Amino acid sequence: MIEELGQKVKIASRTLSKVQTIDKNNFLMKLADSLIKNTDRILSENQKDLEKAQSHGISNIMVDRLRLTETRIADMAVGLRQVAGLPDPIGQLVQGFTNLDGLKIVQKKVPLGAVGMIFESRPNVTVDAFSLCFKTGNSVLLRGGSDALFSNMILVKIIKENLKSSHLPESAVEFLSDTSHAEAEKMMQATAYLDVLIPRGSSRLINTVKEKATVPVIETGVGNCTIFVDESADFEMAIKIIINAKTQRPSVCNAAESLVVHAKIADQFLPQLQKEIDKVHKIDFRADEKALSVLTEATLASDEDFRCEYLDYVMSVKIVDSLDEAIEHINKYTSHHSEAIVTHDYFNAQKFQDEIDSAAVYVNASTRFTDGFVFGLGAEIGISTQKLHARGPMGLDALTSTKFLIDGTGQTR
Repeated sequence: MIEELGQKVKIASRTLSKVQTIDKNNFLMKLADSLIKNTDRILSENQKDLEKAQSHGISNIMVDRLRLTETRIADMAVGLRQVAGLPDPIGQLVQGFTNLDGLKIVQKKVPLGAVGMIFESRPNVTVDAFSLCFKTGNSVLLRGGSDALFSNMILVKIIKENLKSSHLPESAVEFLSDTSHAEAEKMMQATAYLDVLIPRGSSRLINTVKEKATVPVIETGVGNCTIFVDESADFEMAIKIIINAKTQRPSVCNAAESLVVHAKIADQFLPQLQKEIDKVHKIDFRADEKALSVLTEATLASDEDFRCEYLDYVMSVKIVDSLDEAIEHINKYTSHHSEAIVTHDYFNAQKFQDEIDSAAVYVNASTRFTDGFVFGLGAEIGISTQKLHARGPMGLDALTSTKFLIDGTGQTR
């Protein structure tokens, strides 16, 4: 199956690289309208996935990652329109110069080619990944998780219907419906067809892809995101930010998993936080010994708790004596996704942003904003926590490479 699908997306990538920007934009706008028109079809298939998940005893939080609603479908359509409205990076000039030999050298952005995407749950990823790949002239082979099989299949079907009616290659997107590990491993090693592979999901999935792939991998990371409440923090602001970052949607990678609090305010702040956050949703706090003596309800944290992406109403808590200790603790346990400081001290804010080694570092704001849609990228294909090629929310530019074009007048070396 991989050989057949891989060959299709490889061939399609050559055609897509020549599609004009206006045609790409018109298609994305058409697809956005089509998603809205097909809302009932999408919800019907999504319901099959939800029923299957619930019958398998999957937690409500993880079911929420899987769930599509009219609003979420409308958001996917908005994302498509945003991508259509963004500048097309393909063909953009990176640099141009004439060297000492008289050669005119320009460097331009070009598509990556055929992109492979392995992801879990969240069927909106199907549309996000396709839109970004299509706008940048890339084809994409998608492999979603078995829990979202029906949702992903209907979304790909609708995309293909629109590609066909627009006289564009239907294999601009292909979907691997075989969710077996064996077929996934074949995809990870399909170097003859795929130019790059992007995993998106749990640490287990990402580590498996890193270990077994021979196709070059762009790593998107898990989200062990931390909020540090500095001694100068406004309590009301800090509580508001933490409640949003932890409870608004705990199943996503930009939700806060860890809390670090300055010792000078911990005795006052933590009881207030616990009281207010309990009004929204009870949190299972995993605390170090100092925090354990302050919180009214908590359990002692293990070392693993400080590095864990819970994706649940669970949060680790650490009390520190200084900003330097907070930075050291966060950099030790972080997954390099998103961190935040709540402070009124300008210099502490700058030091935190300078020294925290993460893709997104906030001052006085929730980590929930780390999102390609929110950042104005239209959508994202993932949030990269590595440092090569791309970092942070990966939009259009992250799906391009460059090519050097050299014009001469007969020069030899």
